[in-house]
Amino acid sequence: MSAFRLIAAATLVAASTAAWAQQNTNIRGTVSAFDGKVITIKSNAGQDVSVDMPENVVPSITKAFTMADVKPGMKLGVTTIKRGDQTIAIDVRPISAQAPEGLSDYDLQPQSTMTNAIADAVVTATGGNEITLNYKTGVVKVLVLPGTPMSQAAPGQRADVKAGETIFVAARNEGGKLTAVRVQVSKDGVKPTQ
Repeated sequence: MSAFRLIAAATLVAASTAAWAQQNTNIRGTVSAFDGKVITIKSNAGQDVSVDMPENVVPSITKAFTMADVKPGMKLGVTTIKRGDQTIAIDVRPISAQAPEGLSDYDLQPQSTMTNAIADAVVTATGGNEITLNYKTGVVKVLVLPGTPMSQAAPGQRADVKAGETIFVAARNEGGKLTAVRVQVSKDGVKPTQ
């Protein structure tokens, strides 16, 4: 094997190891404690999880969001599942205009997907509302049933992360050490839906 191939193989192994060691993890649960640096969470799976929260991570609070707030041209993050030949929303949220558009697997429920897209149209449909989502490389029509969880993030502060609040954390997992990248907590009884 040539030196070039050996170096290429070693680089591939190193990249694979780094990717394995640093994975993104979503944590959902209830805040048990927060000391200003580490959030202790009782996860929805019943585990106690500790997550470092760097100084540069500013948490978001959660506000109510309804179908009445959804307008054509708005960028949404919509988590869906397939039910027969229909695509059913299980979470609807407005997202930043800078968020990349696309469709990918998501871990909210088994076999769920997340679509970040522009709402092209919103119409009343049998049993709910139908949103046409355009994510540049495709279009999907999503049925939003009455009672579908919906929420929106708003700027918060570290003092909002306190025991008893419902929390969603997107974290980097580096060899088992969790570091928060994004944090959203409940506020006034409105919980993160993602």
